[in-house]
Amino acid sequence: MTQFDYFKYRDDKLFCEEQEVKMIAEKQGTPLYIYSYHALVDQYTKFSKAFKDIDHLICFAVKANTNAAIMKTFFELGAGADVVSSGEMRRALKAGCDPKKIVFSGVGKTSEEIHLALQEGIYQFNVESEQELMNIERIAKFLDFKASIAIRVNPNVDPKTHPYISTGLKKNKFGVSESRAVELYEKAAQMKHIEIQGIGCHIGSQITELQPFTDAMGKIRDLVLQLREKGITIKTIDMGGGLGIRYDNEEDKSPSDYASAVLEPLKDLNCRIIMEPGRFLTGNAGIFVTKVVYLKKGEDDHHFTIVDGAFNDLMRPMLYQAYHEINPVEKMGKRKTVKSDIVGPICETTDSFATSREIKETAPGEYLAIMSTGAYGASMASTYNSRGRPAEIMVKDKEFYIIKKPDRLEDIIEKETLPEFLKEKG
Repeated sequence: MTQFDYFKYRDDKLFCEEQEVKMIAEKQGTPLYIYSYHALVDQYTKFSKAFKDIDHLICFAVKANTNAAIMKTFFELGAGADVVSSGEMRRALKAGCDPKKIVFSGVGKTSEEIHLALQEGIYQFNVESEQELMNIERIAKFLDFKASIAIRVNPNVDPKTHPYISTGLKKNKFGVSESRAVELYEKAAQMKHIEIQGIGCHIGSQITELQPFTDAMGKIRDLVLQLREKGITIKTIDMGGGLGIRYDNEEDKSPSDYASAVLEPLKDLNCRIIMEPGRFLTGNAGIFVTKVVYLKKGEDDHHFTIVDGAFNDLMRPMLYQAYHEINPVEKMGKRKTVKSDIVGPICETTDSFATSREIKETAPGEYLAIMSTGAYGASMASTYNSRGRPAEIMVKDKEFYIIKKPDRLEDIIEKETLPEFLKEKG
């Protein structure tokens, strides 16, 4: 089955697994996220099976979805975690992740974060600069630990994706250049509290062509051989993540296709392979449900469908001009088709989920499902306009479970305090 098979119409009503979406929305209120448990499990299982013949570690990219229930689903299947902050690391640990399966990435790791990661005994740091390497050595020496590291190399491969989620070009902030990598490894080899474990790269996100992955791994292979000639042992190769999904008409690639593309250049290196999928595991396993509030006609008969969800709930269309399929939770029969802007209530022109989208005309009170929102949806939500972040629901078979309650106004303002001079006197 595909992840889409877990969101199907029955008698013109949208279901998630065996649960009717409208019933969940009416009971819990909107906007809200709904995830399919079995879609998550199936996607992870497919990914793992594609690499079953080699030593590998799948580290879920926590940034894609930080909900504890989502993470625990993967951890119970054997996954580790790719984290980019101490907050993500703490959340992964609390959700049951084995610290020896945690990879810490990111360009700005603070001393406090490095200290915590060393004490927790994580698998490795993916080092992204010389100063970071020196800081890890300094802290490891203070703690009398050895820090396992890989250096993230920027292979300067064009991933052919949105420029905001491209991470492997020369102009990007991530990693170190190929030309600097060998020099940095040689420095690391002289450090008494650094253990060189591997090499890594990550070229971008939502990549739907396989050649960029093959090209990147070809460059990593060359570096591994070059380092070995210098007596520097490389035991792990972190390929990063980035495998794309189908939002619209993309030709999504299977995990087996991906495995063939990335493993061919690496087949005789005898390295453990680390992967950091995020969107691929969760993207199509979730939907965002929102209710129609008003219909409005502007100048030149421009049609607006105003919903109760907004870009504080789902930022991708505003941030990346990303396309998401939008479907009625109940099919609308013979109603006329209109071209409508589907917009939220936030006071920003960019608060829009779709522009001039052909949809069946809706009525206030009806629900729409914005598809493929399981990744970078809830995890990027904010409280802009003092709007609470939405609830999150997990469906398994015929049951649904609240895995995150919606924010209350009290949740948003509880940490605010007034200085003495603004407090009421007397």
